[in-house]
Amino acid sequence: MSDLGLLILAVSLFVGGHELLSHPLRAPLVARLGEKGFSLLYTVVAFASLGWATLLWRRIPADRLWLAPDWFGWLSVLLMLFAAILFVGSVTAPNPALMGMRAGGNPRGVQRITRHPMMWSFAIWAVVHIIVSADSRTIVLAAGILTLALFGAAMQDGKKRAALPGYGEHMAATGFVPFGAQLRGRQPWSSGNPGLVAGLGGLALWAVLLWAHPLVIGLSPLPAGAM
Repeated sequence: MSDLGLLILAVSLFVGGHELLSHPLRAPLVARLGEKGFSLLYTVVAFASLGWATLLWRRIPADRLWLAPDWFGWLSVLLMLFAAILFVGSVTAPNPALMGMRAGGNPRGVQRITRHPMMWSFAIWAVVHIIVSADSRTIVLAAGILTLALFGAAMQDGKKRAALPGYGEHMAATGFVPFGAQLRGRQPWSSGNPGLVAGLGGLALWAVLLWAHPLVIGLSPLPAGAM
């Protein structure tokens, strides 16, 4: 099997392992292994499959299947700022979409933009990197993360709604896609403000990513001629 084929296998194991362990296999494995044992198994599977995928990604030579339009270079930078704000907002305030968190009908911060801010930060990252890189190895890795983020978000909704009556109220007050609640009239457009902590924290994270990208990946995320 080629390295690209192995990468597809590794990414499939990462995505499939996450979904199987998070949903149909979670209850029976917790019953047998306990919460700590299950957490250890989950961590080993996730890091082993993602680590294997990362090593394969580094080993595969980069190629280019298409050229993204010049205007998308700047749009991608702005999209990554939005993704950074969503991510910071998801970890600096209670996130009802995460397991173990309670939900009500009064979403706050980035929850009013999307009830899955963390998942959408990963999904936006994936889409940006697929379009900008046009690189077979990156497309495979990013497509796996995109699938995991959006499919995982949908699975979270179903699981939380079945387990917690208050989550249905939360779903009614929020949108799955960013600004979906505003487009459907569930939230006023003024609620699209992510808040000071998410806004400033996201801006700081975005700046760090711009600075670190050439050091870690070897390429600047800024469009050619910007530096």
